[in-house]
Amino acid sequence: MGLALFLTLFTMKTTYTNIYQDAYKPYTENKISQTTALSRAEGEMKKFMYKQTRSKDIKLFLDLAKDKHRYRKAQDLPLVSLVPAFVISEMKTAFSIGFLIYIPFLIIDMVVSSILMSMGMMMLSPVMISLPFKLLLFVLVDGWYLLVQSLVAGFH
Repeated sequence: MGLALFLTLFTMKTTYTNIYQDAYKPYTENKISQTTALSRAEGEMKKFMYKQTRSKDIKLFLDLAKDKHRYRKAQDLPLVSLVPAFVISEMKTAFSIGFLIYIPFLIIDMVVSSILMSMGMMMLSPVMISLPFKLLLFVLVDGWYLLVQSLVAGFH
């Protein structure tokens, strides 16, 4: 939970800085209205989400909403379509990363269970034997580094 929170703050640092400078700070100094501040903050969030979202997903939700407009800028897209498209794009990325992590662990399970079966040890759970090997593999390949690198590199 903590890692996810700080990775979110890290990847969205530029967006949060822009919101602070363009929306929050002028609002607290009474230079702009609350509506203007919210509109500026919304525009920054839309810009961030638009860059991370596949156009296919945006098109899907615009079609589902029966929205026929041609939007030229990210700020013009309705949040009702952009937010779910962003979530779907992120879920696809998450499942892809999860699958790539799962494959080596599956291979370890298959090798361990094959060895146990060939030794006639059918009553011994392969999970008990393979778990230390999975942890060892994750540590040896520096799994946390690779995971964080792939997550952060996925954001442009």
